[in-house]
Amino acid sequence: MITVTESAQNELTKYFADKDVQPIRVHLADGGCAGPRLSLALDELRDGDKSFDQGDFTFLINEELAQASGAVSIDMTPYGFQVSSENEMGGGGCGCSSCGTGSCGC
Repeated sequence: MITVTESAQNELTKYFADKDVQPIRVHLADGGCAGPRLSLALDELRDGDKSFDQGDFTFLINEELAQASGAVSIDMTPYGFQVSSENEMGGGGCGCSSCGTGSCGC
């Protein structure tokens, strides 16, 4: 299940005001040293996707990712969209000895 806060829906409405509304994919993006994180991208429905309508928008997520993430929530912060899940999705660090030095040159 995907829930979208009112502030996130308002921001999406502003974004699509002069554009054709497209499906929005929740996907796992590379997070660098912080590990993978959930993110948003415009996309089309693919085989193996689940589709959720929230207000005027359609959100897509791969079925396997949906099972791994559990419930997903999308909010708007001063820094942009924040996509969080019921289950931990991040790797939490690069796992190499250079991280202890403050540099993550894995």
